[in-house]
Amino acid sequence: MAGRQPRNADRPELSREAVLRFIADNPGRSSKRDIAKAFAVKGDDRVALKDLLADLQAEGVIAGSRKRFSTPGALPPVGVFEIRGRDDDGQLLVEPTTWDEAEDGERPRLPVVQNRKSQVAGIGERILARVVEADDGNRTAEVIRVLEKKRTLQLGVFRTMPGGGGRVEPVERKQLEYAIRPGDTKDARDGDLVEVEAGPRSRIGLPVGRIVDVVGTLNSERAISAIALHAHGIPHVFPKAVLDEAERAGPATMAYREDWRDLPLVTIDPADAKDHDDAVHAADDSDPSNPGGMIVTVAIADVTWYVRPGTKLDAEARMRGNSVYFPDRVVPMLPERISNDLCSLREGVDRPALAVRLVIDGRGDKRSHSFHRVMMKSHAKLAYEQAQAAIDGAPGDVPPAIVDEVLKPLWKAYRLVGQSRERRQPLDLDLPEKKIKLGADGRVEKVVVPQRLDAHRLIEEFMILANVAAAETLESRRQALIYRAHDSPSLSKLDSLRDFLRTLDIKLAKDGMLRPSHFNGILRQVKAGEHENLVNEVVLRSQSQAVYTPENIGHFGLNLMRYAHFTSPIRRYADLIVHRALVTALSLGDGGLSREDEENLEQTAEEISRAERRAMAAERDTVDRLIAHHLAERIGETFEGRIAGVTKAGLFVQLPTYGADGFVPIGTLGVEYFHYDEVGHALVGERSGHGYRLGDSVEVRLKEALPLAGSMQFEMLTEPRKLPMATGSFHKSARKRRDGRRDKNVASKVRKKR
Repeated sequence: MAGRQPRNADRPELSREAVLRFIADNPGRSSKRDIAKAFAVKGDDRVALKDLLADLQAEGVIAGSRKRFSTPGALPPVGVFEIRGRDDDGQLLVEPTTWDEAEDGERPRLPVVQNRKSQVAGIGERILARVVEADDGNRTAEVIRVLEKKRTLQLGVFRTMPGGGGRVEPVERKQLEYAIRPGDTKDARDGDLVEVEAGPRSRIGLPVGRIVDVVGTLNSERAISAIALHAHGIPHVFPKAVLDEAERAGPATMAYREDWRDLPLVTIDPADAKDHDDAVHAADDSDPSNPGGMIVTVAIADVTWYVRPGTKLDAEARMRGNSVYFPDRVVPMLPERISNDLCSLREGVDRPALAVRLVIDGRGDKRSHSFHRVMMKSHAKLAYEQAQAAIDGAPGDVPPAIVDEVLKPLWKAYRLVGQSRERRQPLDLDLPEKKIKLGADGRVEKVVVPQRLDAHRLIEEFMILANVAAAETLESRRQALIYRAHDSPSLSKLDSLRDFLRTLDIKLAKDGMLRPSHFNGILRQVKAGEHENLVNEVVLRSQSQAVYTPENIGHFGLNLMRYAHFTSPIRRYADLIVHRALVTALSLGDGGLSREDEENLEQTAEEISRAERRAMAAERDTVDRLIAHHLAERIGETFEGRIAGVTKAGLFVQLPTYGADGFVPIGTLGVEYFHYDEVGHALVGERSGHGYRLGDSVEVRLKEALPLAGSMQFEMLTEPRKLPMATGSFHKSARKRRDGRRDKNVASKVRKKR
């Protein structure tokens, strides 16, 4: 037999040290094939390489498989990471998504280096990053791109078990429950809200997981909103560096500012408001060329003076996108030093503002406008109810001078611009919002529908005027901005709405461009009738979702050609961008739009639109959990409800008293088969033609309430009713079921013959 081939002198020596050096230097290409190629391994040397790699693995010197070997504790030059937290300076920290702590030791955390074009949305986001090691040995993860958001962690409540360890109850109904071994609890206590990472699945018993973070306790009064904060990845703790930056801020100067401190501007806000970011004033226009006209002034806190591009305050505000409002707390976009102090238009205190002076003609239309950077002083802090009572002549504590010289002109201007609103005909949906009042223990005390006052509408109308003026000014100056856009309904949604309205003998125009006034005409037809709630709900669902975008597509709901959010930079980042754009376009001094801001408007608009949807989902989930917690002790009781959603799986029934939904599975509705009529928004019995429809008033019994998941299940007590004519989608569903039964019967007969 031939002997071994003599080794070529030019080939590197196949030694333990050489192989380890190669794996360390080439983490991206260190498979068995790569190593063999690098060392020109052939013939019998392959056995030697295999034995060498096996010895190194057995000793724990290297880890991995034949596809990729690595040095324990080593990171690939490019890999997938997940945002898991932040340090004291607010720097986002990432961990590798694939890591074996048993072999590689403790999972490393690296600070994230990012730029505006690859902005990370926040904790829970997965990124593709490049690992960079500095001369001092410190490593960072440079963002290449943000991957699809996929949270590998699950939120739950830890329950201890005798003998150590425990289990984690999920806070979402569709999630799994996990068993936690004694060494994987991370010192969590019974009742703690924790994040758990799934381990290997087994065929028997609960899946096993490990706790990676303890985020709070269910014993606190804010536990319910804490679940929503962590479930949706909403940043709620300001890093120390951000707070320090806010604390260093001082009073604004008079540079580039007009002195408006003598103008009697007033704030009108909710009674429990902690910050006041807008003030208003109105007066008759003395210009003889504008008979019957008025001048309305809207002043907004000048946040741009304090929150500059490129600062930690700005980066934090951009990541948050907006303030989030829960029944038990507010998660602000900016620290209180800014939002509740320096930028709050307090009564009798000098405050910087960006103001717009609106000239209104005798028909209520805006004639002209101008923006000013000013120093102002609020002459009165009023609540909505307080201002309304004063204008209605009720006894109160509003000084007569404020009533006569400030409030009466404001209401006169409101009535004037109301004429223009009537001609404009914005979409007029009647969908009252509910507000949850909590007791001292953090539990639901009552649910109320706040009264809609003219004081509310007055502020809304003036804010809309200011928003329009901001968009018009920036367009005229060819300055890029972020619009608040609301597209018209899609053709498919309009077709579905048209089919639905036909079942109520209501016509929706088919030809030409539909405007909000067409929908208002339909809403007037059903006003105070049995179908009022139903039609309002269906018309709402036919509308597009409002978004932030640098492209102007108009605002369909308000029936406006151009519209931008200008009036609340304390709680919306979009407004802060618009303020900066105005400062830049009108040369109003420092704090304007940076070049980087302008280059990344599209990315910013996408991020703050996503943050807005995230906030809405978190707020809705918190209300559902609070109500489920409130009703958990009333299992078996009956409630009056209204069908708020119809799906193939069943009905969502809203309890009007509480504003929360529960579910009625379709299989519990009755003995006959129910078809889903998508266009008719109904479930219809196949034989009887009776069923349930969106908007129907029903009586239900509470069968189950899961506070952690925020879900309730009802039993339907109301018998199905005869519905108007079924739509084509019902007949299609029924025909499909009949065809399916017929196919099964044919197949059965064929099998019997065989």
